[in-house]
Amino acid sequence: MGEFVNLEVSDGVGTIRLDRPKMNALNKQVQEEIRAAALEATERADVKAVVIYGGERVFAAGADIKEMADMSYTDMVDRSAGLQSAFTSVAQIPKPVVAAVTGYALGGGCELALCADIRIAADNATLGQPEILLGIIPGAGGTQRLTRLVGPSKAKDIILTGRFVKADEALAIGLVDKLVPAAEVYTAAVEWASQFSNAASYAVRAAKEAVDRGLEVDLATGLEIERIQFASLFATEDRTIGMASFMENGPGKASFRGA
Repeated sequence: MGEFVNLEVSDGVGTIRLDRPKMNALNKQVQEEIRAAALEATERADVKAVVIYGGERVFAAGADIKEMADMSYTDMVDRSAGLQSAFTSVAQIPKPVVAAVTGYALGGGCELALCADIRIAADNATLGQPEILLGIIPGAGGTQRLTRLVGPSKAKDIILTGRFVKADEALAIGLVDKLVPAAEVYTAAVEWASQFSNAASYAVRAAKEAVDRGLEVDLATGLEIERIQFASLFATEDRTIGMASFMENGPGKASFRGA
């Protein structure tokens, strides 16, 4: 259990909850507690999907600038790899991950949301990468994950200007996937995550890995990744259960065991 970040598990859904008043500023301690929670969610068999949530008021307003203000070049050389890898630990959770975005998700907060598979946001949420206004650039994946999500032109517009992106625009450009009233964000995220509680866990994991790794390589290599993942699932018990259920009862009625 961390001081500011905890993993709470209920009915197969793990919630990585950020709670550092007032705005969930992502200092080094919070970053490392996010890493620990992500690793715990990865390792726990009772966690089938993950929600990242900053509370009713704010997702995360960014890095702790007070902590960074006096850091030298060599200080940041030493810290930057740990900063990136803490966020990457969330992206590498081999289970479906949804960010429940309320209030502000700026700078590091936006970068954390980008590590999720999908983003459900409040209809009054605000996202952005305003680092340029501090004389720096995103350093926890923003230049890479945002570009892969919305394309280079839109990513450059957001990153080079540092402007804030309101919820309706975020939905239009694919930065978020669904808008709901602010009071319903967490419930909607849990609802999405809950559909995996009884899923074929190894198939879900293989599908996520095939998509993520395929984005990093050429088409031929991506197809080979898919082929290997596809074939490997024929060693699972759930594949046998799923196909038998389909032949007997039709699609969508299998009772998987996660094995």
